[in-house]
Amino acid sequence: MLMVTTPNIEGKTVKQYLGIVNGEGLIGANIYKDIFSGVRDVVGGRTSNYEAELKKARDIALKSMQEKAEELGANAILNVRLEYSNLGGTMGNTILISVNGTAVLY
Repeated sequence: MLMVTTPNIEGKTVKQYLGIVNGEGLIGANIYKDIFSGVRDVVGGRTSNYEAELKKARDIALKSMQEKAEELGANAILNVRLEYSNLGGTMGNTILISVNGTAVLY
């Protein structure tokens, strides 16, 4: 499945627009990761634990969106957008990654 951030694919003509598809992924940070991340930030290192967890959540969101597009018979998703939101409050340091795009058939 081709997923692009552009509104079209050069040289291709959309046969059918199948609708908006979306997916979500959550990452919840625990206290030990928070402490480790804070230490790494102070010494100028990268927080690889967070990066790996964010990647997992992003991959889950993209896979979920792709599965929904496949159910509609799509072979591509146009205008893919990713959004990261800190849910905070009662959810602690939970980060929501949501993706959406337009499922199409070429």
